[in-house]
Amino acid sequence: MAQGNRPRAAFPLAGRAASAVPYLGKPMRTASSALPATTLRLILGDQLNPRHSWFATVRPDVVYVLMEMRQETDYVLHHAQKIIAIFAGMRALAQQLTDAGHQVHYLAIDDVTNQQRLTDNLNMLLQRYQAQVFQYQVPDEYRLDQQLQAFCASSPYVTSASSSQVDSEHFYTQRHEVAELFVGRKQWLMETFYRAMRKRHRVLMGDTDKPVGGQWNFDAENRKPWKGTPPEPPDLRPRHNHRALWNSIQAAGVQSFGEPSAENFRWPLNRAEALQQLGHFITHALPHFGDYEDAMSRKAPRLFHSLLSFALNVKMINPREVVQQVEAAYLAGQVDLAAAEGFIRQIIGWREYVRGIYWAQMPGYDQNNFFGHTTPLPEWFWTGQTRMNCMHAAINGSLQNAHAHHIQRLMVIGNFALLVGLDVPALHRWYLGIYIDAFEWVELPNTLGMSQFADGGLLATKPYVSSAAYIDRMSDYCKGCAYDKKQRLGESACPFNALYWDFYQRNANKLARNPRIGMAYRQLAKMPADELTALQAQAQQIRQRLDAL
Repeated sequence: MAQGNRPRAAFPLAGRAASAVPYLGKPMRTASSALPATTLRLILGDQLNPRHSWFATVRPDVVYVLMEMRQETDYVLHHAQKIIAIFAGMRALAQQLTDAGHQVHYLAIDDVTNQQRLTDNLNMLLQRYQAQVFQYQVPDEYRLDQQLQAFCASSPYVTSASSSQVDSEHFYTQRHEVAELFVGRKQWLMETFYRAMRKRHRVLMGDTDKPVGGQWNFDAENRKPWKGTPPEPPDLRPRHNHRALWNSIQAAGVQSFGEPSAENFRWPLNRAEALQQLGHFITHALPHFGDYEDAMSRKAPRLFHSLLSFALNVKMINPREVVQQVEAAYLAGQVDLAAAEGFIRQIIGWREYVRGIYWAQMPGYDQNNFFGHTTPLPEWFWTGQTRMNCMHAAINGSLQNAHAHHIQRLMVIGNFALLVGLDVPALHRWYLGIYIDAFEWVELPNTLGMSQFADGGLLATKPYVSSAAYIDRMSDYCKGCAYDKKQRLGESACPFNALYWDFYQRNANKLARNPRIGMAYRQLAKMPADELTALQAQAQQIRQRLDAL
């Protein structure tokens, strides 16, 4: 909301009463009379948890530091809404901490003292406050983890002995737990991890180690196409005006892409708003989430998805409370088991699992490129201007909203990228930049492992590719498209069709023995040689004219 608007209700700090949190139209700067501090505590942009134990006690000798930095806006090109959301969330937390009596130093993007790099700013602030102790919450991205460890070992103002890290108090698991579960195994199946988590945390469990309902996974019931009913729930997310913040971001020279929507910003930006969104989701969308979680429609881009991923990934809310509220809705008879289980699987299963994959495989996981794909991304990945209705809908929606749901990311955009052979590192950077909820720990395994099979099958049991048939079955995208979903050859043929068969033929030496895709190779074996040659030629033409599709 703009400066001067009435403040919204705040979210409570642990052990303290709630107070109003105004939007910081002009961010705070520490006054010259600020108290000296013995301890400097760093809060990163994805560590916006107001209930962290750090904040339970007000200590006048501790200064909390939050920074808006070009280091973080520039390491990949980010969507405008992602930058706005992180900065606005940081400012709201900084204001609340200040109101609660904590000493806060906030470095805005346009602060003249801001050196725009984490370690340079930390050295400057440690010197300024004459602090002898530096503390930080464990980062979730490898690059920041390494940067902070190196800083603690080399800074002239603190030593390794006077610096320490604490847990972010967010995830169910520690970094190493997934790797320990799968030690010695060639393939790390999410289902194995998911069942272990259900048992360990007693989620949707009966009196024994058997799941309620008699089965662990209702994925087979989560694949219905949406035909227009039930209607998509209303968008009840808050509205913010962040024009002043966006102007300061632009004035600082930060580059971005996508629609900023600065004057009608719809993402929850504090704990209270995130909890409100959780409540709206459970009441209005969760009852239908299970049936239609894989469905896609140009008429209803949100369908029944929660839109909680940003708030979760910057830690405004905790996964435990999300899971508990969804489980409670099932136990109260508000939603059926397939809907509750399908959503809980994404949180306690997939989200924790991919984080474990990330930390087990870094460094080096981002260098995986199993198929050796190097084709440059087409220009319309940045503009959305393509005649393919499915890609137009998924990419335009991403550019407009900094969001797309998991099937749009996997089975439309990722599917096309894998079939064409788009450059894997470039695609990783695109996914990391465009989505408001994309932080490397969650984005990288999803892009390289699940979407592009670039890790050779560590994470996914098969490449997730399809022809036009799957997209037509799960969406309304094919209706009215410039390309014919049924044709394989010719100028009007859907590109997915020839690309699909060409992909399997090109990669037969790597994939033909995979038992999960034996059907595709049996069909290829029956295909007349001249037809296969024509499909390969069609696919090659598609790759040569990607920008014109």
